[in-house]
Amino acid sequence: MPPAQELVQLGIVAVAVLLVVFYGGTLLMTLGIGRKQENADGYMTAGNKIGFGISAASMTATWIWASSMYASATAGYTYGISGPIHYGLWGALMILFIYPFGKRIRKVAPRAHTLAEVMYARHGRSSQLMLAGSNVLGSLISLTSNFIAGGALIAMLSPLSFGAGILIIAAGVLLYTLWSGFRASVLTDFAQVVCMLGAAVVVIPVIFFAAGGPAMFEAGVAAGNVTPEQQDFLSSDAFMNQGAPYIAAVLAYAIGNQTIAQRLFAVREDLIKPTFITATIGYGATVIGIGMLGVMALYLGIQPIDGDVNNLIPQMAATYLPWILLALAFLMIIGALSSTADSDLAALSSIVMTDVYGQSVGKDKANPKTMLLVGRLTMIVATGAALFFATSQFNILDLLVFVGALWGCLVFPVIASFYWKKVTNLAFTASVIAALVVFIPVRFEWISLTGVLALPFEVLSTIGIGVVLGIMAFGFFGLRTGVIVGIVGALAAAPITLFYLRDYTVLSASLLAYAVSYLVCSLMSFRSKQRFDFSTIKDVTGDFDPVTPQAGQAETETDGLDDQGGAAAAAARARD
Repeated sequence: MPPAQELVQLGIVAVAVLLVVFYGGTLLMTLGIGRKQENADGYMTAGNKIGFGISAASMTATWIWASSMYASATAGYTYGISGPIHYGLWGALMILFIYPFGKRIRKVAPRAHTLAEVMYARHGRSSQLMLAGSNVLGSLISLTSNFIAGGALIAMLSPLSFGAGILIIAAGVLLYTLWSGFRASVLTDFAQVVCMLGAAVVVIPVIFFAAGGPAMFEAGVAAGNVTPEQQDFLSSDAFMNQGAPYIAAVLAYAIGNQTIAQRLFAVREDLIKPTFITATIGYGATVIGIGMLGVMALYLGIQPIDGDVNNLIPQMAATYLPWILLALAFLMIIGALSSTADSDLAALSSIVMTDVYGQSVGKDKANPKTMLLVGRLTMIVATGAALFFATSQFNILDLLVFVGALWGCLVFPVIASFYWKKVTNLAFTASVIAALVVFIPVRFEWISLTGVLALPFEVLSTIGIGVVLGIMAFGFFGLRTGVIVGIVGALAAAPITLFYLRDYTVLSASLLAYAVSYLVCSLMSFRSKQRFDFSTIKDVTGDFDPVTPQAGQAETETDGLDDQGGAAAAAARARD
């Protein structure tokens, strides 16, 4: 076993060659989308007819981002063997749980571009702006975390600085995404996810055996590198601090995030289910596997360089991999972060194109060429902003949990708006604002959850558990089962959570967001006399471009690449 801090570096020349090969290759792929075929709708949703192969790969790649890899490794290093399980397993299951809602959203808004656009059709301007604003913030944070991951990687494996690293990553992603938007994102995702999964299959086992194989675990225990709690496969500490907040966060992330919604609107409607199932399996297997690098580092007694847990993955790779496999691991992480970063840019551009420009001038009056210009300028501005924020080098895991919990304020009002005719714009807006007012001071510990004051928050958090369970059951089994599961879940949790949740601020804040938004939205809607006609949504949302041959060519080209996944698509449709 090599000394823990004896790191291999790729060097400036090798890193430069790898980056040129990676970003040059992705740029060449996107150049296949010709200039004459561009249109605003294709730039945002690729014509709503992407096939199984590309859509499944793109959904998987979007979920498996470098930040997920780094966060899973951090969970493994912090909580031991159960850390990656609680991170990857719950995240994967949440992907599966949301697909029934995806089918419903697509049914009522078959040719929409953003969820905020649908909320405009359902409720009006204020609901649209709240959803769009939360997505702009979330995508910026996501973009920032991916730049941080890339900067840390390049700084670790080459003499280049962190600042140079984030600049290179930002320029590379912007280079191939700027011209073709969402189409570039999904086309490159296919190649990126194939390379990423292939590299993971090779890299993780090699590091495991190079670090000592199964014997490392016995040695780690003997050396006192792990606590009894970190050895526990069912660690309650890991579940309360990591797993439970992540369940709430990922459910919200899946419902509220435009990068997921954009793929939902782009994939062929009959392929939504197999797409989500494939992403569930791909995400769970890969992220849990990557997280084991953090577990290995824990048992080996490795200290993260500069005390930064974001360095764990590149540090393990540089310690235990030969040069050629280190280059492979480098490409794997670059692929992971780039696939999500380009999705964030595409999401941000779509929000500004549709919800800021398109809706402000009216769908029928929007100029598609102006929309494309707005989208490209948005990408440039967003890249600059994310670069600025990336210099702060936030903890990636903290960023993910915060964004997910923030979106928790929106989950119930958004889902209810697609099923319940009585939900009004006022109920939607008031419930989200009320949830934010409670969530933010608790999340940042401006309110101390101690003594008698903590009890009302714990009661609300327990209701939040029922809301989360009820939502998951409702998607698959309907309203009656959802209500029963929610009530039973909250009652069953109460003896455990009361006088106990106050010690887990992150989890409490996330659950409060669900509970408050549910209570306010429900109470206000029960009194409503509105009976909304969902069939009107498809008339308000839809294409900005007139129907042209170019749009059809773009779709054909995108579908053509999906021939690579044709057999899998046929099998998936048969299962469906």
